[in-house]
Amino acid sequence: MLEFSIYLLYRAASAVVRALPLPALFHVGQIGGFCAWLAFRAYRRLARQNLLIAFPNEKSSRELRRLTRRHFQRLGANLLCSIKLSGMSVDRIAARVQIENLDAVHRELRAGRGVVVALSHLASWELMAQLMPKYIGYVRNSTVYQRLRNRYIDADIRRERGRAGVEMFDRQEGFHKPIELLRVGGVIGILSDQHAGDHGIWTPFFGRLASTSPLSALLAKRTGAALITAAVYTAGVARWRVVFSDPINLNADSVPALTARVNELIAAQIREAPEDWFWVHNRWKTPTPNFLLARYKRGVFLRSDAPTQELQPFRILIRASNWLGDSIMSVPAVRAIKAGRPDAHITVAAPEKIAEVWKLVPEVDKILPLSRSALVGAVRALRRAQRFDVAILFPNSLRVALEAWLAGVPRRVGYSGHRRNWLLNQIVQSGSKLGPPEHQAEHYLRIAHQVGANPTAGQEPARTKKERAVNSATRIGLCAGAEYGRAKRWLPERFAEVAARVASQAKVQWILFGTPAEAGMGSALAEKIGENCTNLVGRTTLEELVEELRRCALLLTNDTGTMHLAAFINVPVVALFGSTEPRLTGPLGAGHRVIRHHVECSPCFLRDCPIDFRCMHAISVAEVVAVITAKLSEVTSTS
Repeated sequence: MLEFSIYLLYRAASAVVRALPLPALFHVGQIGGFCAWLAFRAYRRLARQNLLIAFPNEKSSRELRRLTRRHFQRLGANLLCSIKLSGMSVDRIAARVQIENLDAVHRELRAGRGVVVALSHLASWELMAQLMPKYIGYVRNSTVYQRLRNRYIDADIRRERGRAGVEMFDRQEGFHKPIELLRVGGVIGILSDQHAGDHGIWTPFFGRLASTSPLSALLAKRTGAALITAAVYTAGVARWRVVFSDPINLNADSVPALTARVNELIAAQIREAPEDWFWVHNRWKTPTPNFLLARYKRGVFLRSDAPTQELQPFRILIRASNWLGDSIMSVPAVRAIKAGRPDAHITVAAPEKIAEVWKLVPEVDKILPLSRSALVGAVRALRRAQRFDVAILFPNSLRVALEAWLAGVPRRVGYSGHRRNWLLNQIVQSGSKLGPPEHQAEHYLRIAHQVGANPTAGQEPARTKKERAVNSATRIGLCAGAEYGRAKRWLPERFAEVAARVASQAKVQWILFGTPAEAGMGSALAEKIGENCTNLVGRTTLEELVEELRRCALLLTNDTGTMHLAAFINVPVVALFGSTEPRLTGPLGAGHRVIRHHVECSPCFLRDCPIDFRCMHAISVAEVVAVITAKLSEVTSTS
């Protein structure tokens, strides 16, 4: 009943509109469009956002505001006139329309070829359905359409187009009938400038990737029909101009290449009269959930003569972990995200103290250091950066979700929990709790996979072995602390004993690393080790720590961020685990050794051991010395 009531209102409104003279209707539509510009803030924002994408550096903010208003006025005028035109005679319509280059269509039809006309939502685009049968009525005219939800309005529109002589092909019924029509020399018009969703080819439109229907190019290639574009422009008050292009050369180009060419031609038509196009359509819609395009069926197409750097960037904000080790373990996910689409621009926001580590990752385009103390400062820093399309939140905290929400990022992606679901609009599903434990790197990679990345894209690229000179004193790194807590630290006196035994067997220099908070422990350890030791605990910046680690033959360490950093820059690691689980947070890559004795209470993941610290007591000095000695032999033979 509601559906039929809406249909009756539609018919009543159409009757009122058709009673007015066309020029008066044009002016009424302009007034109505101006009122809509004032009233519909969301559509006004969408139109302006689309115009900013199309003309990023060509028009000032004032010009964009003026163009948005003119667009609403022009849209109102043309929509009302279209209702009136659908009830007018073809001769009366033709008197108000100027047609250019129609001979391009006639030549193809007289040669016995069908014609595919790629149309766009310019001005009063419905004019084409009324006029084509008049000027090329000696062949069959048709269009492919999307059925309307209201069956009564849908039937009414199909009846009107049928009276004009246009055959209607429902998109849902397949394309065998359009193909038959083109093979007998007919004409078919296809609107080709709409967002095509998951079934489109992602190819540039105004320099930004947009999902585009390949239907016009596909039909032309399949049937040998000519492919021509047509544009309708507003030429004055209730007057229009229709312009046909010359046929596009089909011989050398594939369907994706032809689709990209159609996009280029339509964009050029829109530039000629931007106020005429339908800017309130979300042409550059960010798909859900796979806004990364690596796994799309039709994929991405870029013309070989259009360099990737000319693409408008799809700006992705990655909120990195607050911990050094977790940040390193998230690098494969960042690599996969970057590889997910050719226009991806990655900005990593990270706490100031570890932001420098992201300089080691070439896939990161920009680094945004954040202060951990002030939420307002972090939000201000994000807002000062260029507008982001998506925020991917690696930490599972409420605060990072609040940062992205307050910064106005339209798509916010992350795991649920910590009472932050209301701040996310794309929630990543956690992995199954059944089966073996999942490494933390896989936890981050799941986010990349669930937004459309290829799961193998995050794999660390193969590195050549770095030669380290083993001279009079081989450098061995030693990280005896752990910022998380004492439960992750092996006994300092045992570290000192290992260092002494190894130094008695080979010419080595121990380099101590740690945070400023561990300076006292570093001094005590350096005193016990003696002259074969250089104490850098609390004395290096993150950038200096990287350079010092690069000079080491290997690193002896607890489960720390320094362990992950060393593994990332291809320094062999000997890691001692107790309260934590190496299957979850062990060093990534090959060539590392983990020493751990499983006891009944581990892993407990506590900061301090509440009992007798049996997990770390179980690791003996002798076995650590043996592993260090074996790894030194490997390094010596490699060098």
